[in-house]
Amino acid sequence: MRVDLFDFDLPEERIALRPAEPRDAARLLVVRPGEEVEDRSVVDLPRLLEPGDVMIFNDTKVIPAQLKGLRRRGEASAQVDATLHMRVAPDRWLAFVRPGKRVAPGDRIHFGHDGNSCFLGALDATVVEKGEGGEVLLAFDLSGTFLDEALHAVGHIPLPPYIASKRPDDERDRTDYQTIFARDEGAVAAPTAGLHFTPELFAALDARGVERHFVTLHVGAGTFLPVKAEDTADHKMHAETGSVSAQTAAAVNAARARGSRVVSVGTTSLRLLESAASDDGRLGGWSGATSIFITPGYRFRTVDVLMTNFHLPRSTLFMLVSAFSGLETMRAAYQHAIAAGYRFYSYGDACLLFRDQNQ
Repeated sequence: MRVDLFDFDLPEERIALRPAEPRDAARLLVVRPGEEVEDRSVVDLPRLLEPGDVMIFNDTKVIPAQLKGLRRRGEASAQVDATLHMRVAPDRWLAFVRPGKRVAPGDRIHFGHDGNSCFLGALDATVVEKGEGGEVLLAFDLSGTFLDEALHAVGHIPLPPYIASKRPDDERDRTDYQTIFARDEGAVAAPTAGLHFTPELFAALDARGVERHFVTLHVGAGTFLPVKAEDTADHKMHAETGSVSAQTAAAVNAARARGSRVVSVGTTSLRLLESAASDDGRLGGWSGATSIFITPGYRFRTVDVLMTNFHLPRSTLFMLVSAFSGLETMRAAYQHAIAAGYRFYSYGDACLLFRDQNQ
């Protein structure tokens, strides 16, 4: 499909720079294909779901994956920024480096040499390989938990570019850009639909009889990359790693068998469920890498309802929600959201999308 079909104009003032307080006070746009949209709040979610519905959350935990470094090559040096996006070994990460032209295989990059590191600034890496679009493979001198500790000491929360371009990250972001149920470290971007949940909202969902289960997909920085191709068929997705437990798989299978709905909290949970599902929609325990790219025409196998934030124009995630509820439905919903003052993107408001029954 033509990528420009997924374009729209968003006023700058609609981009949220901080989350709603409390988290579940965010607005919620309810979208049912073929019906008028509803303006609700996230706190209304229990009344919008039914007893027996199964909600699937992504419990990945964001790490301080934004690094500032100094590339040294002989006597020459240059400042570079690196955003880690997928771990491939205890000491190795794939990363996006900016400016990419400043690095080459064999270069040494010295991160965190500002006196803030508990390792006295000793977070160094070698550029092993260089790919397209500024992607590199970094081999760090530290490994495993030692590397993890160093990243927490010198790294920054990797705020999305549309926030980072307007303000620096701060200590508040270390809490705000993390779900309350985050458990498994490895993401470099938050599963943002999950940011709206509070203990009080969980209690209300429990009282409603809505089940809660978890998957893990370590969201990569590739989620922020624009689609530069003119046709969706020419876009390459970056892989992300994840897992579905046998327990969660059984809960989804049981819900489908009894006619209950599967509600995915976030596009990350949906992408993982769809990656793990067999052709008939059944799930089993699963782990691995996925680069699934969902565009209109995709036949969904596992999810009936999707809670998600508002996404960027021409993005793979706007393509996904258009596949789920219909392109014209989503274009109309976004037009309504912009006119009604909804807050967009990672720290913004949310949608509750019902699947187009033709998808």
